[in-house]
Amino acid sequence: MSAGTFTPAPGAAPLGRMIAAQTALETRMLLRNGEQLLLTVIIPALLLVLFASVDIVDTPGPGASVDFLAPGVLALAVMSTAFTGQAIATGFDRRYGVLKRLGASPLPRWALMVSKTLSVLFTEVLQIALLTAIAWGLGWSPHGNPLWVLLLVLMGTAAFSGLGLLMAGTLKAEATLAAANLVFLLLLVGGGVVVPLSKFPAEVRSALEVLPVSALSDGLREVLQHGAGMPWGALGVLTAWAVLGLGAAARFFRWE
Repeated sequence: MSAGTFTPAPGAAPLGRMIAAQTALETRMLLRNGEQLLLTVIIPALLLVLFASVDIVDTPGPGASVDFLAPGVLALAVMSTAFTGQAIATGFDRRYGVLKRLGASPLPRWALMVSKTLSVLFTEVLQIALLTAIAWGLGWSPHGNPLWVLLLVLMGTAAFSGLGLLMAGTLKAEATLAAANLVFLLLLVGGGVVVPLSKFPAEVRSALEVLPVSALSDGLREVLQHGAGMPWGALGVLTAWAVLGLGAAARFFRWE
């Protein structure tokens, strides 16, 4: 039989094309989900407008309250997408057998995780652009090196992604839904996002400072509010959480 009789030949698409297609699908599903849209876009934007416009919490440091709040809300946006949203979506994908079926497709499992990570990063770009525009409209005047901001956001994304995947891969979907939302609310209050950590007792504050959202919000605040160099302490905390979270997720994640 001559070559080319069965054209196009059946088979898997190139790996790069498969990852791109899966990333686009993951992003569309995330942005179409009403609950995820509420967590990733609406709640951070409302918090920024509310706390910057109404003197609810005394914010330390020079400048307007939005200068303190904007970095914390950016950290909250990263957490909402990389941790809360990803944990819930992946948990229900696992419950309904989506991960099992994708795991049996030509797309390698590691490439599926890469697609989910790229989807998270793309969503974060949209979030940060929207929140930055709102903050500028409220009078925000950021400082510092954008490269340090990018590095902090990437490391924060890695830390939260590892923790989100660990939760989604070990708990039942309903438990993941409840736990992820509960953690989101607790860290919103106690993670230095809108309430300064200085408001907490010293013994509590020392524990809160090592949380990933506290490290990310404080690190972004050092750069964007105070114009400082790279906050190595915050970066070290985020790196430790990323190594622990991703390592535990790789070890304990169950596909079924």
